[in-house]
Formats: sequence, structure tokens, C-alpha cells
Amino acid sequence: MADDETVLGKGRYRTDRAGFEAMLAAAARWPQRVWAVEGCEGIGKHLVLRLLDAGETVVDVPAKLPARMRVYATGQGRKTDDTDAHSIALVGVGMAGLRQVVNDETLEVLRLLVDRRRRIGEDHTRIVCQLHVLLLELIPGGAKKDLSAAQARQLLATVRPKDGAGKTRKRVALEMVRDLERLYARKKAANKELVELVKATATGLLDLHGIGPSGAARLLVEVGDITRFPTRGHFASWTGTAPIDASSGDNVRHRLSRAGNRQINRTLHMMAVVQLRNATEGRAYFDRKVAEGKTPNEAMRCLKRRLSDIVYRTMLDDLVATKATSTGTGPEDTGKRLQLQRGRLTSPHQLFGQVTPRTRQNPAYDTDP
Repeated sequence: MADDETVLGKGRYRTDRAGFEAMLAAAARWPQRVWAVEGCEGIGKHLVLRLLDAGETVVDVPAKLPARMRVYATGQGRKTDDTDAHSIALVGVGMAGLRQVVNDETLEVLRLLVDRRRRIGEDHTRIVCQLHVLLLELIPGGAKKDLSAAQARQLLATVRPKDGAGKTRKRVALEMVRDLERLYARKKAANKELVELVKATATGLLDLHGIGPSGAARLLVEVGDITRFPTRGHFASWTGTAPIDASSGDNVRHRLSRAGNRQINRTLHMMAVVQLRNATEGRAYFDRKVAEGKTPNEAMRCLKRRLSDIVYRTMLDDLVATKATSTGTGPEDTGKRLQLQRGRLTSPHQLFGQVTPRTRQNPAYDTDP
């Protein structure tokens, strides 16, 4: 499709090597070309990686934009492969500000590591649940909730089943204990590798109280380019921490949106829980909201929204510092240029989650966003 939305060519190709080569050969007629791909972080990721390896220029088309484009299409407006490809191409040539996809090797390695760490945790939870079932059948009352492999082995040593089914249960339970021990070794190695990479990447996020290396890695992987969110409100809407109205008759309540990124929402929730368990400024913020008349759930939502703003500002500051280091300029000049380009206000950085004496003594950090 040309700049005037004239369709110059189209085709349908398989996702194997021969189909990809045929697609590149068909597009070779236009040396100055840009590929518009929908779902660059989802179903279209395998195609994007191939295009980037081939030296092509790719822009990410959000799924909402082609959907809006199809509303104004002629015909029945049904979602077919042809109309979907046409609407994506329309967005690619007619919409300004689309994000160009960059092959960030460090971020991709971090994504692989954090996904591997999550799968190890899921395997651990699954095996422990299955082990609890067997222990409940072998031991009256079963075992305690927080069960380790060593504790399960000690419990199984006291069991002397006499029938064949009991002996089989004990043997299977011991196999699960050995699986847990192997998982502990894998988890330790995965945590070490993940922490080393996060410390070299997310300097500002690790200073926030309650986030941890795994949470910082998940934020970096899911967010990607923080500048794709023009304001902290857009970021809060994406994380699911922006409240929405839920009206019923004369009662108007606020709840969090369920359409946000659930993994980031969970990371912010765990960060809030950790802050509430300690004497942090997040705890003081929560207590002030409760004293103002809010319920604990409402105060928790306020705290999560505040943490979302802090994470957004921290990631933006890390980007400014990185750009200043790469260009050799000062962070103040780079920050001013970045804020001017994005249309942001030059308000002071309000932060209460950072564990530094400056944040504890400065009363400006106690103000509401």
C-alpha cells in the first residue's frame, strides 16, 4: 500500500521458511518499505523476529487501531483475513506515531529468564499440591501448608504402609520430593542469573521497596518502551490500577479495571502488600487514606495507583539517565528535551517508595498525586 492508500500488491504466505522467503521476494519490488505487524509481542512475534533478522523495518500496530478502522470500512464490516490485513495496512500508512520495533537483545534475554523463573514457580506449586494430597492419604490430618522437601521427607520416614496401595503412595510421594529438590536447585540458579541481569538493567526499580528482582524483571519485560505511554494516567490504565465508576442506582463506587495487564497488576499488588507489612511511607500513606474515611480496600486501591505512578516515573528517569549517558549530555538537559517532546509537565519527582534518607525527610513526598 502506498502513501495515498493505493493497494500495490498482496499475497498469502505460509509461516514456514519457504513462505517467509516467498514473502520477502514479493516485497523486493519496493526497496523503501516498512512492515506493519499487529501483535508484535503476541502471535506476530515470530514473524517480527524473522523480519528484524533480515534487516527490515517493522512498526507495531496496536489491535485497537485496525478494529476502529474496520468500523468505517465499506461492505459488511466483518473481520476476515483480507479486511484485517487491509485495515492494518491502512493504519501503517496513515497513522503517525507508531512504535518502531527494535531488537533489544538484553530485553529478550530477560524475557526468557523471567518466563523460565515463572514456570519453575508454577511447577513447584503444582508438585506441592499433589504432594499434599498424598500426605493427607498417608498421614491423618496431612501436612502443614508451607511444606518443604526436607519436611516432607521427614514425614514420609515415619510412615510404614502395609498394603500395596499405601506403599505405592509413599513411593510416588518420595519421587515428588526428589522432584522438589531438583526444582530448588533450578530455582536457585535461575534466581542468580536473573538478579545479575536485572541489576545491570533496572537500577532505579531495584531501589523501590518491595519490588524485588523478579518484579523488576517482569516490569521491564511487560512494559518494554516506557515512552509509549504519554502520561502516568495512560500507564495506570494499562496496569489496571486506574479506578473506574461502577454505578448502581444512587450509589456510585469506584473499582479497578479488569482490562489491565494482570501480571503487572499482581506485581504492584505484591509491592503494596510488602509495604503494608513494614513501617514504610507506603504504610503511612495507606493509614492516612483510612483516616480520611476510606475503607481498607479503597485505601489499597489508592496505594496501588500511587505505586503505579512511582514505577512509571522511575522507569522514565532510568530512560532519561540512559539517554544522557549515551549522548554525553547532562540528565537535566536530556530530561527537559524528553518532557518537551512528550508534552509532560516539569513537576518534581514525588516518590515515597524509595528506601533513602532523602525520601523519608522530604515532606513533599507525602502529597497525593
